[in-house]
Amino acid sequence: MTDSDNRTTVLFVTGMSGAGRTSVANVLEDDGWYVSDNVPMSLIAALVEMVRSSEVGAQRIAMVVRGGDPSFDAEMKKLRSDLEEGGADTSMIFVDASDDVLVRRFEQVRRRHPMQGNGTLSEGIAAERAIMDPVATVADKVIDTSNLSSTRLRSIVENVFPTVAGRRLSIAVQSFGFKYGLPIDCDLVADVRFLPNPYWIPELREHNGREPQVRDYVLGQEDAAEFLERYVDIVGIVGRGYLREGKGYMTLGVGCTGGKHRSVAMSQDLARRLSEAVDGDGNLLYDVEVTHRDLGRE
Repeated sequence: MTDSDNRTTVLFVTGMSGAGRTSVANVLEDDGWYVSDNVPMSLIAALVEMVRSSEVGAQRIAMVVRGGDPSFDAEMKKLRSDLEEGGADTSMIFVDASDDVLVRRFEQVRRRHPMQGNGTLSEGIAAERAIMDPVATVADKVIDTSNLSSTRLRSIVENVFPTVAGRRLSIAVQSFGFKYGLPIDCDLVADVRFLPNPYWIPELREHNGREPQVRDYVLGQEDAAEFLERYVDIVGIVGRGYLREGKGYMTLGVGCTGGKHRSVAMSQDLARRLSEAVDGDGNLLYDVEVTHRDLGRE
């Protein structure tokens, strides 16, 4: 399937209905895995090969597989064996929770258990557990979510299957003009109206913050560089907290009066500084994009 230097990893996420398989899959997807949910077992090998050889080129593939058939354990063992013979590495997470917790979760969302049929919710859980218990015994990692917060679940999954270079925070830096309204989706807002406004300089008025003459004027003002340096530090503190709490993205708003001069120049340089920030091992900390909401308005 792949050569030994570029092997595909196929991770199966399975377990009891209501235990949190989808939550685990969401963590993996946030961390860069290609995730597919509820694919029939007979199609998984073909899908893995298609994904690996397509433009996606994913080498870490997670498959959420839902049990229910009495032959599930045997089919899973054969599938893993076939994939490994084809050159892939396979592993399995089994997500579980106590019966009492599963009952409570199904009652809270008012859903029927997929194996309940005409019986009770407890009977459906018992039927599924009889099928899935043998699978749990051969899983590489069993996660009991009975008393786990979503943050703790994310931490467990990321510790078992860390990203290659550590998890990076995605940051969108957006310049804007206060006179057009505050962006509704910003996590942090920087007001750079403390800097002199190039609008009042005739030779700069018709230019914008992406052009050298305006950029150099704005960044050359007293306190501009110090502001950017300290703001990068603030983003670092907040960003680490976001990752601990399971949030992988941040939107930074940088505003001036009209969104043409100061905010644009400062956003560009802030994005540059953030895109170059590294941890102690030299790994990049952030994936950064910059946009200018109000550039081009009259």
